[in-house]
Amino acid sequence: MTAAPLAALQRWRVRDVVLLVPKVVLTALLALAIADMIFGVLMRYVVTRITDWLDLDPFNFFFVEEVGEYTLAWLTMVGAGIGIAERAHFTLHVLTHRLPAAAQRVIHALTHLLIAGFGALALWYGVELAIVNSQLASPALEINLAWLYAAPAVGGAMIALYALAALFEPPLPGEPDETGVAAAGDD
Repeated sequence: MTAAPLAALQRWRVRDVVLLVPKVVLTALLALAIADMIFGVLMRYVVTRITDWLDLDPFNFFFVEEVGEYTLAWLTMVGAGIGIAERAHFTLHVLTHRLPAAAQRVIHALTHLLIAGFGALALWYGVELAIVNSQLASPALEINLAWLYAAPAVGGAMIALYALAALFEPPLPGEPDETGVAAAGDD
């Protein structure tokens, strides 16, 4: 193998390894969210009826909502970061595919700088919210609310870093269909 394809192969291997951790976290969060929903339904429709029928004290399962809120926040932000890294974000090619390659590259760079700016903004405000709410605890689980508000900070950092990494990669080749709309990932 020549040096260029070998370097490209190694670069993609590093990228894949770097993306593996967020994907594992995302999978674990998804499994937790599904288990939490199943547990909530089971408690609401089965255990509640059994405790009512046996005239027992009801089982408090209000923590199910908080677990759902936390996992939804983290799923959204980690998933958004992975979506940027995988270049699976929505793109609309109406005019850009007809422009010269240099103009397409400029638009590609500006788009990813805008995405990185959004990620930096989410990081900034996520950190601010986590600091402001660090003295508060959730009602049911009594977990520090900074963990909830850290999700936008972590997701924003991922979005910014992955968008900056995509900035230095060439635009993906791909022609939009006759409607001018390209598939996700064709930017």
